[in-house]
Amino acid sequence: MTRYECAVDPAAVVAVDTHVHVEKDHHGHLSLPGEVLDAAAKYFKAPTDRMTIDETAQYYRERQMAAVVFTVDATTKLGHAPNSTEEIAAGAARNNDVLIPFGSVDPHAADAVDKARRQVEELGVRGFKFHPSLQDFDPSEERWFPLYAAIEEYRLPAIFHTGQTGIGARMPGGFGIKLGLSNPMLLDVVAATFPRMGIIMAHPSVPWQDEAIAVATHKGNVYIDLSGWSPKYFPPALVKQANSLLQDKVLFASDFPLLTPERWLKDFAALDLKDEVRPKILKDNAVRLLGLGTAAADPAAPAAAAARGETGA
Repeated sequence: MTRYECAVDPAAVVAVDTHVHVEKDHHGHLSLPGEVLDAAAKYFKAPTDRMTIDETAQYYRERQMAAVVFTVDATTKLGHAPNSTEEIAAGAARNNDVLIPFGSVDPHAADAVDKARRQVEELGVRGFKFHPSLQDFDPSEERWFPLYAAIEEYRLPAIFHTGQTGIGARMPGGFGIKLGLSNPMLLDVVAATFPRMGIIMAHPSVPWQDEAIAVATHKGNVYIDLSGWSPKYFPPALVKQANSLLQDKVLFASDFPLLTPERWLKDFAALDLKDEVRPKILKDNAVRLLGLGTAAADPAAPAAAAARGETGA
């Protein structure tokens, strides 16, 4: 298998979408049980004709965007095999001008640390995706620390789902998914313990937006991605901080295919943001965090810049 090597040219793309799901593999296998994906699509009023990795690459290439792509391994909780990270990494390698693969491991797996290391060393993934509610784990518990330590060793970022979720929404019992596991305050412990691991808190963290802002403001290695919500529904506090203290720590993200980048960008254009903030959110912050082009990946960089007085307020 060809190991992924990133060839994204930051100057050649207009934006970097940092939250894109690959819901179907080349054999038609779905990343989550079909009834869960169908319920989520209904909740978001999204189409159910799901794309493969190569179709996703072409979609973003046509829009001159790069995309962070991943699946979520929740085998223990769901009893359902995820899409193959190996296939996602291989597809990203074929389309390395626009795709950036993140890995996924089930934290409950006895060999989770070994799997994470193999995904980095053999596949070339550039980060990891976790969904505490879907994977049924409290991210602040020390038993997961060896997994974070391995990710930090490689100086890679990790995306953690936070807040409400459309997965399981309106299903009986929410399909057994516990929302409280995705309270962003649980990530404060992780950020404090692993300061060289970039942490991306996915989504406006409703109903815990103030907690997310507090953690991102206090911890130099914590970012917020803006996926899963149309910008016109963003909490006012999030827009205010994205326009000031957090302007170097907020990332464009759609949650494709549940929300398209076109819809997101249309509503983003209507937000009251400073002209100099928009390119940071759409591309520059992700370029720095992900180490695209010649930029160095340093999750603590915004904190250092702020200390030098270089971050706007």
